[in-house]
Amino acid sequence: MTFSPLTLIGSLLLLSAVGMGLAAPIPQDPIYHDYGDQRIIFGIPYFWNVVSNLPMFFIGLYGLREAIRRYSERPEGVARLIPLVLSGGIYITCFGSAYYHWKPSNDTLLWDRLPMTFMFMSLFSLLVYDYLGKKAGTLAFWTSIPAGIGSVLYWHFTEAAGQGDLRPYAIVLFFPMVAAPALMLFYPGKTTYVRLVAYILGWYVVAKLFEHFDKEVYQLLGFWSGHTLKHLTGAIGLVYAMKVVDGWNPAVNKA
Repeated sequence: MTFSPLTLIGSLLLLSAVGMGLAAPIPQDPIYHDYGDQRIIFGIPYFWNVVSNLPMFFIGLYGLREAIRRYSERPEGVARLIPLVLSGGIYITCFGSAYYHWKPSNDTLLWDRLPMTFMFMSLFSLLVYDYLGKKAGTLAFWTSIPAGIGSVLYWHFTEAAGQGDLRPYAIVLFFPMVAAPALMLFYPGKTTYVRLVAYILGWYVVAKLFEHFDKEVYQLLGFWSGHTLKHLTGAIGLVYAMKVVDGWNPAVNKA
């Protein structure tokens, strides 16, 4: 009896959904908005948390240019859309995140999280496309993008109703981070960019650690907080994401 990678991904998703379903609703902790570095510089509140989003502007702009330039070189369908959506998500996140960090609140956080789902879900769809095939990649793209948007809107409206619930968003955020290594382990050597994806995941972990220790890092360094470094290290991971899609063509991208 063979255990297909599609079965593996489905099982991981089912386990994630069951686990979150058994957990109590997760509201947004108000402390999340209480950042260590709240300095106003040049009239901009939370200055470094705001301007540290700037690398995403250039990374996203570069990605959009390349996605448009190489659009007709890729197979028709989602293979042409994935680089556009990924790069567009990075580009828009620059503005959404800057807006949120200018005035941190649940209402502005919506515009930070929405474009990030485009980044996570499109990169996940690219991996599914290469590892599980065109049909699975197409299905992943057209289901995961709406699921990502829906998870953020669900959180936003439940928060506004006084019963915030981050569980669906948590699945959207972390499931690709579990599924990607599973695919690479199941099919070692199937693609040429395994090391790049490993770098993306590694820098993502570093960014999350900086985010968690925001105030401690600021107390230690005195000039940048953990959240500022989260943006900068996260941007390094996005550079590697651009390396993955820069010349990506499913027809020739296999190892």
